[in-house]
Amino acid sequence: MKITALKPLLCHAYRTNWVFVQVFTDEELRGVGEATLEYRETTVAEAVRELERTFLGRDPHQIEALWHEAYRSTYFRGGPVFMSALSAVEMALWDIKGKALGVPVYQLLGGKVRDSVPCYANGWFAPAKTPVEFAERARAAVAAGFAGLKWDPFGAAYLDISRADLRLALDNIAAVKAAVGDDVDLLIEGHGRFNVATAVRIARELERFDILWFEEPVPPDNLDALLEVKQRSRVPIAAGERLYSRWEASVFLERACADFIQPDVSHCGGIGELKKIAAMAEARHLALCPHNPSGPVANAATLQLAACTPNFYVHETMAVDVPWRAEICTEHVRFAAGRMTIPDAPGLGIELNEEAIARHSYEPRDLRHYNGTLTAIRPPDAVGYFQKEPR
Repeated sequence: MKITALKPLLCHAYRTNWVFVQVFTDEELRGVGEATLEYRETTVAEAVRELERTFLGRDPHQIEALWHEAYRSTYFRGGPVFMSALSAVEMALWDIKGKALGVPVYQLLGGKVRDSVPCYANGWFAPAKTPVEFAERARAAVAAGFAGLKWDPFGAAYLDISRADLRLALDNIAAVKAAVGDDVDLLIEGHGRFNVATAVRIARELERFDILWFEEPVPPDNLDALLEVKQRSRVPIAAGERLYSRWEASVFLERACADFIQPDVSHCGGIGELKKIAAMAEARHLALCPHNPSGPVANAATLQLAACTPNFYVHETMAVDVPWRAEICTEHVRFAAGRMTIPDAPGLGIELNEEAIARHSYEPRDLRHYNGTLTAIRPPDAVGYFQKEPR
């Protein structure tokens, strides 16, 4: 079997554009991957095209050799663009191997340690603005079966936050807490917003809510700053979505700068790379909680890792998505009692529909985090994309 082409596909997804990759072979098997790098989608698509020179004519089963050759051949290694492109291609190679052998990817990585994985919801809050609206949306998400809710309540704040804006954020959290009670986990997202002093101040305020974690409290550029926040906080700290290889993750883990590590399968180098990062974290008894707010292929790949990774702790999922998510792929996600079932289909268990993707062509989008419109991340007609099972 030989690789005959690499093809990136861009699909508008309201808040961003999904970047999918298809790897074609001369035996009519094709694999799918995802490289959704928000706000740099056309750049990463071009990086995929450049990778074709390395992969063309090669045996897709030689995943380790091809990964290392591609990584070695890129003089300016690492970074979000190249590693996202490589992640998607690597993901697609695992998909091809699983399909060729007739087994799900998790069987190629050691087999199952679980049949389903607990989930927390992201995006459940759209388009709430006030504490009352957040509470209403939180009740709806819990009624849908989610036992964990993540959101960023900090408006347009950057580096520091005014007393009035902090009060509003805390009122927001208090309203959600009152609405859902003590049995639902609250995960507070920082999006790398704050300086150390402000992050510590906020962390101390968050103690009263018994949150599961405070995510990315400071910008990701300085791990010593993250460590300082962790050492001065009494709430757990999560970070790591902007780690782009095992080497960056190794430094992160050696510094012990967070309580949860969150690499993204679409950015850190792919399935094999995330599995290696997970093993390094497991050796430190650290929980793996992958970043996963993107599209259906990334979700499928992350579920395969959830199946075979002992220290996989909780799965991030978007509560609802654009209505055409069901049109552009053959995704079959089963969800019940706050858990997603690990699929057993060969490979990643998902195929793409190019014609449907073409009907939702690329539309430029800009970052919303610091202009006060962060909650506008879902269209009014957003729907659930998973099949609910009886409780």
